[in-house]
Amino acid sequence: MARNTYLTMKAPEEARELWFSRIAELCPCAALGEEEVPLQQALRRVLSRPVEALRSSPAFHGAAMDGVAVKAEATFTASARRPLSLEVGKDAFWINTGHPLPAGTNAVIKVEDLNVEDEGRSVVTEKAAFPWQHVRKLGEDMVATEIILAPGIEIGAYELGALAAAGVLRPAVFRRPKVAVIPSGSEIVSLDKAKEEDLRAGRVLPEFNSLVFSALIQEAGGVTETRPIVPDDPDAIRAAILAAAEDGADLIMMNAGSSAGSHDYTASVIRSLGELYVHGIAVMPGKPTALGIVRAGERMVPVIGTPGYPVSAIVAVEEFVLPLLALWQKRGLRHKEYMDVVPCNALPSRPGMEERIRVRLGMVGDTCYAVSLPRGAGTVTSLSRADAVIRVPRDCEGLDAGKPVQAELIRTREQIEGALLVIGSHDNTLDLIDSMLRRTHPRFRLTSAHVGSLGGLLALSRGQCHLAGCHLLDEGTGDYNRQAMRDHLKGVPSLLVHLADREQGFLVLPGNPKGITRFEDLLREDVSFINRQRGSGTRVLLDYELKARGMLPAKVRGYRDEEYTHMNVAAAVLSGRADCALGVRAAAAALGLDFVPVGVEQYDLVVAKAWADDERIQALLDVIRSSEFRKAVADMGGYDTRRSGEVLWEYDGD
Repeated sequence: MARNTYLTMKAPEEARELWFSRIAELCPCAALGEEEVPLQQALRRVLSRPVEALRSSPAFHGAAMDGVAVKAEATFTASARRPLSLEVGKDAFWINTGHPLPAGTNAVIKVEDLNVEDEGRSVVTEKAAFPWQHVRKLGEDMVATEIILAPGIEIGAYELGALAAAGVLRPAVFRRPKVAVIPSGSEIVSLDKAKEEDLRAGRVLPEFNSLVFSALIQEAGGVTETRPIVPDDPDAIRAAILAAAEDGADLIMMNAGSSAGSHDYTASVIRSLGELYVHGIAVMPGKPTALGIVRAGERMVPVIGTPGYPVSAIVAVEEFVLPLLALWQKRGLRHKEYMDVVPCNALPSRPGMEERIRVRLGMVGDTCYAVSLPRGAGTVTSLSRADAVIRVPRDCEGLDAGKPVQAELIRTREQIEGALLVIGSHDNTLDLIDSMLRRTHPRFRLTSAHVGSLGGLLALSRGQCHLAGCHLLDEGTGDYNRQAMRDHLKGVPSLLVHLADREQGFLVLPGNPKGITRFEDLLREDVSFINRQRGSGTRVLLDYELKARGMLPAKVRGYRDEEYTHMNVAAAVLSGRADCALGVRAAAAALGLDFVPVGVEQYDLVVAKAWADDERIQALLDVIRSSEFRKAVADMGGYDTRRSGEVLWEYDGD
């Protein structure tokens, strides 16, 4: 079958306006209708009409203080010079907070302002009361027939209280929009049927987009029905869409099959069943989105075809599905908060396409720095790890490092301000530190970006992070990190804090089928290698060992093939992409690889002295000096933590 092409890509706002206008014109579900629900089930529902109070609140004049109810005018003569005695039961009536005032009274004197005399038969006050003193008057909060809540308001905890006080026990709310989610693809299986051996062999892929969609739709007030997975077959896709429409779906989401491949049928099926208004939006990720309306009998139902890659699919949901659900329920979208951030590195982008870049953030002084996460449309962890999203305009070739831009926040400002930003070499212990830090000091967290040891020191020298992960070997002395600090942190007084000694070695498949035991084996024609990026400590170690043996890097097959973390090179070996990698024992153990040790290296944290007394740094040191941390790291394998948390050197910056 011929490939589809994106002939007329539209900007997201243009595509949204076109689709929404056609839905309003053609689809009866554009008017959802309403229903009454018990107040106990009304949380997060959206009011469909103005709410009038059925009763006043309070419904009577009531005491706002404990004391005695009186007629204020009868106390006007009271003063410190002429205390006034009031007879209990005649001129004064004991009353508790919230109780109705006795007839003929209009004020309360609180008990603290009274003296009790004559064995409780009278009370004395030295201060006159004024009318309605310490009284909640009838209707003070709301008056019967008064409108207390407007349509389109989402009912939260406070709104529940207002409805209850007003006597509205069955509020009228919009019917929840019903969204049918149809996963498609001959290679995907449901989560409960995904077997590990099939996943590793690449025979199947787990389908989890529908789980994410369902959560987003429920948060937006909708109801999700995830329907059975449909294979890459146009007749099967057509039947699935028609069945969902006939079952009463207000919106149909077809996940995957919307791209331009020869087995992507969603757009053509939508066109065959009705109208296809958009196929391709000018945003990355998310470009293959398709928007249309299909006819099923007498029903006209909107359909969106979302890309199969998770990040692309989420962009489509955020741009089209969530705004549509908000429009149907006549409410605004959730408030988005923005803040100025400074990219640590340049963020190149393709002109003509708006790009959404997910980033991690850290407040260093008064400046919030942003480090970009992997930008692939399939990197689902970029969704869960992101603190914010930076939008690169369509007419821009990218964003410059060091130039402030606006970012749309995903985390709260409090979370961002509590983050320690560590940039530099990757180590699995950093994730462990983050977990323990969050548990023992809930206000703080560790945000890490992996750019290699050298990149971390350069970021620290520019004041773009609080600390750097480093394991740079000095070829001349065999020492770690000190010379690198002298070379790259001039003018930046710093502390060298030991994290762990760790084993480096060759990561190979179980059984070591290629018999790789020494660096000389990397020159064999039957051995392929996967390398770490330039500037990483592991790359420096490799180059040191090759040079010591007179081996040319160009002779190592795969030397220029780079990854950014130990886990990434381990995964490359596990997948068969390479026969061997240089990395830490913990990465091999995590993925079930064999490990051939070649030596022990020193992995340290370099902390700018300017932040040494910061409570976040002190909390981090508490963690890495704890016995719990040392035991957990030892259990990972390949680490020696006897010196963890020790300050090895104070560098004065000269």
